Amino acid sequence: MAKWTPTHEAPEPLEGPVVATITGGTILWFVLFLVQLPFYGWFDDHGHAWWIWTCLAGAGLGLIGIWYVRGRDAAIKRAAAAAGRADASGATAEGQGRP
Repeated sequence: MAKWTPTHEAPEPLEGPVVATITGGTILWFVLFLVQLPFYGWFDDHGHAWWIWTCLAGAGLGLIGIWYVRGRDAAIKRAAAAAGRADASGATAEGQGRP
Protein backbone atom coordinates (compact mmCIF):
# COMPACT_ATOMS: atom_id res chain seq x y z
CA MET A 1 0.00 0.00 0.00
CA ALA A 2 1.42 3.38 -1.00
CA LYS A 3 1.91 6.09 1.58
CA TRP A 4 -0.53 8.95 1.19
CA THR A 5 1.02 12.37 0.62
CA PRO A 6 -0.92 15.62 0.49
CA THR A 7 -1.17 17.27 -2.91
CA HIS A 8 -1.79 20.77 -1.58
CA GLU A 9 -0.86 22.92 1.40
CA ALA A 10 -2.97 22.81 4.52
CA PRO A 11 -5.18 25.87 5.00
CA GLU A 12 -4.46 28.38 7.73
CA PRO A 13 -6.28 27.64 10.99
CA LEU A 14 -9.48 29.58 11.53
CA GLU A 15 -9.43 32.17 14.28
CA GLY A 16 -12.75 33.02 15.83
CA PRO A 17 -14.10 34.30 19.11
CA VAL A 18 -12.23 31.69 21.14
CA VAL A 19 -12.63 33.38 24.53
CA ALA A 20 -16.37 33.79 24.01
CA THR A 21 -16.74 30.18 22.87
CA ILE A 22 -14.90 28.76 25.88
CA THR A 23 -16.78 31.08 28.25
CA GLY A 24 -20.12 30.02 26.76
CA GLY A 25 -19.23 26.35 27.08
CA THR A 26 -18.14 26.82 30.69
CA ILE A 27 -21.40 28.57 31.55
CA LEU A 28 -23.34 25.77 29.86
CA TRP A 29 -21.55 23.09 31.90
CA PHE A 30 -22.20 24.99 35.13
CA VAL A 31 -25.88 25.52 34.30
CA LEU A 32 -26.23 21.79 33.56
CA PHE A 33 -24.66 21.07 36.96
CA LEU A 34 -27.10 23.41 38.71
CA VAL A 35 -30.12 21.98 36.86
CA GLN A 36 -29.23 18.40 37.79
CA LEU A 37 -28.27 19.11 41.40
CA PRO A 38 -31.83 19.07 42.84
CA PHE A 39 -32.27 15.57 41.37
CA TYR A 40 -29.11 14.16 42.96
CA GLY A 41 -31.08 11.49 44.83
CA TRP A 42 -32.64 10.14 41.65
CA PHE A 43 -29.32 10.13 39.82
CA ASP A 44 -27.64 8.40 42.75
CA ASP A 45 -30.39 5.77 43.04
CA HIS A 46 -30.06 4.89 39.36
CA GLY A 47 -26.25 4.89 39.29
CA HIS A 48 -25.97 8.10 37.29
CA ALA A 49 -24.47 10.45 39.88
CA TRP A 50 -21.40 10.72 37.70
CA TRP A 51 -23.46 12.87 35.29
CA ILE A 52 -23.63 15.62 37.90
CA TRP A 53 -19.92 15.43 38.68
CA THR A 54 -19.07 15.39 34.98
CA CYS A 55 -20.88 18.73 34.58
CA LEU A 56 -19.01 20.16 37.55
CA ALA A 57 -15.70 18.90 36.14
CA GLY A 58 -16.57 20.47 32.78
CA ALA A 59 -17.22 23.80 34.47
CA GLY A 60 -13.96 23.57 36.42
CA LEU A 61 -11.93 22.66 33.36
CA GLY A 62 -13.70 25.44 31.49
CA LEU A 63 -12.40 27.95 34.04
CA ILE A 64 -8.88 26.72 33.34
CA GLY A 65 -9.66 26.99 29.62
CA ILE A 66 -10.84 30.59 29.98
CA TRP A 67 -7.63 31.48 31.79
CA TYR A 68 -5.58 29.78 29.07
CA VAL A 69 -7.31 31.29 26.01
CA ARG A 70 -7.34 34.78 27.53
CA GLY A 71 -3.57 34.53 27.99
CA ARG A 72 -3.16 33.16 24.47
CA ASP A 73 -5.28 35.95 23.01
CA ALA A 74 -3.28 38.58 24.90
CA ALA A 75 0.01 37.06 23.69
CA ILE A 76 -1.20 37.07 20.07
CA LYS A 77 -2.21 40.73 20.37
CA ARG A 78 1.16 41.64 21.97
CA ALA A 79 3.03 39.87 19.17
CA ALA A 80 0.95 41.64 16.51
CA ALA A 81 1.54 45.01 18.19
CA ALA A 82 5.28 44.35 18.43
CA ALA A 83 5.39 43.37 14.76
CA GLY A 84 3.46 46.51 13.87
CA ARG A 85 5.89 48.69 15.84
CA ALA A 86 8.85 46.96 14.19
CA ASP A 87 7.34 47.56 10.74
CA ALA A 88 6.58 51.19 11.55
CA SER A 89 10.08 51.88 12.90
CA GLY A 90 11.65 50.16 9.88
CA ALA A 91 9.57 52.24 7.48
CA THR A 92 10.51 55.44 9.34
CA ALA A 93 14.21 54.60 9.26
CA GLU A 94 14.07 53.82 5.54
CA GLY A 95 12.22 57.02 4.83
CA GLN A 96 14.99 59.05 6.51
CA GLY A 97 17.77 57.36 4.60
CA ARG A 98 19.03 55.35 7.61
CA PRO A 99 19.67 51.62 7.32
